Amino acid sequence: MKTSNPVLARLGQAAERERATGYAPTGPYGQPGYPPQQYPGATGYPAAPPTVTPMSIDDVVVKTVTLLGILGVSAAAAWVLVPDSLLRVAWIGAAVVGLALGLIISFSRMANPALVIAYSVVEGVFVGMVSKAFNSLYDGIVLQAVVASFGVFFLMAMLYKARVIRATPKFVRGMVAAMVGLFAVMMINLVLALFGVNTGLRDGSPLAIGFSLVCIVVASLSFVLSFAEIEEGVRMGLPQRYSWTAAFGILVSLVWLYIEILRLLSFFQGDD
Repeated sequence: MKTSNPVLARLGQAAERERATGYAPTGPYGQPGYPPQQYPGATGYPAAPPTVTPMSIDDVVVKTVTLLGILGVSAAAAWVLVPDSLLRVAWIGAAVVGLALGLIISFSRMANPALVIAYSVVEGVFVGMVSKAFNSLYDGIVLQAVVASFGVFFLMAMLYKARVIRATPKFVRGMVAAMVGLFAVMMINLVLALFGVNTGLRDGSPLAIGFSLVCIVVASLSFVLSFAEIEEGVRMGLPQRYSWTAAFGILVSLVWLYIEILRLLSFFQGDD
């Protein structure tokens, strides 16, 4: 099935290559699958095409819950085990490693569950350190941000289910442009901050509040892209393991949304 989504098109091509080369998934009890064999005397009959278990919505839900559970455990462990003296080091280190893993996964031609799980662990450390830092300044802010983040997620899921918001080609192009632009701005702001330059994007000023609101809106709408990718992936019959890639997309959006909501809440609580 044709798709206008470049990521799904790439994954679909990879899936077709797997089917063409005789890839077979694991059996129902976890044993490795094998391509159909040719037997003597059966040369007059073509071999049955290899079968691949396609991904389903349930697969994505299970993988997403699994990754969120891993992230939560990792965040809690980092919060408890990492001393305050190493908080900044752990924060920056996890951010750098998480960014590297995220880029590798995003541009990978094959879904890699091990990398996705590793990303979830590293992001858990990052989220744990950021949450601990903010909570030390504004007690209770973490719970507020968590509730708000999941509230936005479920709201977007309902809006997408009701087809109030749809991932049209124009919407997809606009979202990709917005996310790339915001990523570039945040990277430039980070580099300038390392040299002591304050751009005003993260200091609680009206500009910072406006920037955070824009990030929250874009992060919220990015769920629509994830939902559309999952829906199309199921229709295209992508192999089951690509559900890890779909779950990864949801996890990235949730973490981004949570961090932006946490920062926005801190701006207002800082005025008390």
